[in-house]
Amino acid sequence: MDSSYDVVVVGGGIAGGAMAHVLARAGLSVLVLEREHNYRDKVRGEYIPPWGVREIQQLGLQDVLLAAGGRLVSRLVPFDEVLQPEAAERRGDRIAQAVAGAPGSLNVGHPQACDALNQAARSAGADVLCGVTDICVLATAPRVELSYLHDGGEQRVRARLLIGADGRQSIVRKQLGLTLHEHAARTVAAGLLVRQAEDDPAQPSMAGTFGDAFYLAFPRAQGITRLYVMLTIAERQRFAGAQGAGRLLESYRNYGSPYAAQLAAAEPIGPCATYAMNDSLVREPLADNAVLIGDAAGWNDPIIGQGISIAMRDVRLVSEILLQDRSDWSRARFASYVSERTERMRRLRIAAAVATDIRCTFSEAGRQRREAWFSKSVKQPWSAATALAPVIGPDATPAEGYTPEAVERILTMQY
Repeated sequence: MDSSYDVVVVGGGIAGGAMAHVLARAGLSVLVLEREHNYRDKVRGEYIPPWGVREIQQLGLQDVLLAAGGRLVSRLVPFDEVLQPEAAERRGDRIAQAVAGAPGSLNVGHPQACDALNQAARSAGADVLCGVTDICVLATAPRVELSYLHDGGEQRVRARLLIGADGRQSIVRKQLGLTLHEHAARTVAAGLLVRQAEDDPAQPSMAGTFGDAFYLAFPRAQGITRLYVMLTIAERQRFAGAQGAGRLLESYRNYGSPYAAQLAAAEPIGPCATYAMNDSLVREPLADNAVLIGDAAGWNDPIIGQGISIAMRDVRLVSEILLQDRSDWSRARFASYVSERTERMRRLRIAAAVATDIRCTFSEAGRQRREAWFSKSVKQPWSAATALAPVIGPDATPAEGYTPEAVERILTMQY
């Protein structure tokens, strides 16, 4: 027998679980169809900058993510080869003051966050089914109709609205016939989850370029830290194979921070994997009675760590539209979401491209440009926009910083 809901969300976890929680808490009937039974470490999704923390606070989800092993970190220190450690330390304090109400960034594991958000959705009253396969979008107009397999049997469901929150390989996006426009990757990132011998609550997040690598480290609770190393495409095999984790850890001895030795001595507790770093966009992530959010609607190059923040902004904007007028969920109502997301992703794409040029140009010229960037980037609106967007949010930065002329001026900075 068919069942009926106000909203069916395909995909649980970060975007889907958060959306289901918000809508169910507001009294809507919500069904979540999730493929995974148990989330595993896919070497991603650790860092939420201050603007994303503010989004999470507005959704009432900060405590949920902290209870899932997240940690609020008040400092992001750029221990970089062109900065003296004392200068890097001074810069690290700025993140706690970047966004009013946000005490810093939040670092949380992706599997743990997915589980916690799904449970929050259940607690709010949503039906969350895991282990769902063979989802088929039968219709979206005049009402949404889906079929799927769960517990060995075919089920059918009807709803007023379908929300696709099923990630980069979204089956909802594909079945709706929406085109994903991807840009070619310029770099790769290798990642590894480690546990340090002792938990240091004062340990900051870190990022910097040394030699031919751009590294990042994001500490969480209980001594757990996510390590990343970004390389050129030509170096994508550097940390491959059975010895890859050991080589990645050993490389941290070369990255001049006070924490280099202890990070290099940490215990691997997750897979070591390397991924291409690119971005994408669905220009109009809509169909009749259907909308995409999170990675299903396109993602930003992860070099600036915006994935969870983008998803949470999507959740807030779409949920506000749905709850402002529960009688009218027509396609036209989502025009504001589409226009805001398009501009947000445009700005973040430019910010990520500039970050790649600054952080991942491994040459003497690149080193000199990075030195100039550290010295001057926040002093003018045209250069501050792309530098600050990943921290305070793209909408809080001046539009003049995203023109081709501004980018050219940044990339030709002289110290």
